[in-house]
Amino acid sequence: MSEKQLLHTDMIVSKALELGFSACGISEARALPDHAEKMDQWLTLGNQGTMSYLERNREKRTNPALLVEGARSVISVLFNYFPGGDALTESRYKLSKYAYGKDYHQVIRDRLRVLQHFIESFTGPIEARVFTDSAPVLDRAWAQKSGLGFIGKNTCLINPRMGSFFFIGHLISTLELAETPASITDYCGTCRRCLDACPTGALVDAHQLDARKCISYLTIEHKGPLPAAMQPQFDHWIFGCDICQDVCPWNRFSKTHDEPLFVMSEALRAMKDADWEQMDEERFRLVFKGSAVKRTGFDGLKRNIAFVQQNTDKST
Repeated sequence: MSEKQLLHTDMIVSKALELGFSACGISEARALPDHAEKMDQWLTLGNQGTMSYLERNREKRTNPALLVEGARSVISVLFNYFPGGDALTESRYKLSKYAYGKDYHQVIRDRLRVLQHFIESFTGPIEARVFTDSAPVLDRAWAQKSGLGFIGKNTCLINPRMGSFFFIGHLISTLELAETPASITDYCGTCRRCLDACPTGALVDAHQLDARKCISYLTIEHKGPLPAAMQPQFDHWIFGCDICQDVCPWNRFSKTHDEPLFVMSEALRAMKDADWEQMDEERFRLVFKGSAVKRTGFDGLKRNIAFVQQNTDKST
């Protein structure tokens, strides 16, 4: 690698941190055949449930040159969303922490576009695209490859200094850069807290998730009735689930984020059990304006609330 490539890498990493990203790593944009094989095996088992979009564009997921012609580098970033003591304390109903604030997709994409403009200020125009959980990209694989963490037994990317409560984004470009240090060693060891804590058995084995049993998948992606046999295991989760991350020892290193856009709104914070159960579309739009919760929609959220309401009634 040249001194120029090293300099550009250092400049990009420094700028990413200045923009609020928690970490930044860079890897060469080449195909990932091992991950492609694992993805194919996972899909063959039907673990994706009804997420048929995962079956499309398989080649693009592991070959960035099919997303950006002539791609030479993948710039990966992490963005902390851990809310610290911020929680839904007025109600038993639970949302995944990543949904407390504004939808992360636009926040991360906007920052990545600023990073691209910064790069072009000293390189001139480059071919590039930004991604965050919205295109056929293996987010965790590329973040791991650039040295930002290891993929834990709960299938989340874990950074030994920060835990796992962060969003992942990428900027794939034709710019040739020096790679950052190699992937971090898998430090899960003999720990199996996430596997033992998963109430529905969705973590069928280390690094193996069956989405069809996953509360996050069922409350967000799945359409139609929820599995009646799992109703008691859902506890009060109505959008996503954080159990496998909450029990992970590495998350003792999580620090509260400092992003105003991810702070819980007062309207959400004030929600009580009755407010959830009697929610109409107008209140839904008010409370979840610009929120990732809109992914499941009003009807989906009401379905989830009705499904777990029996748990609320039993614990009253």
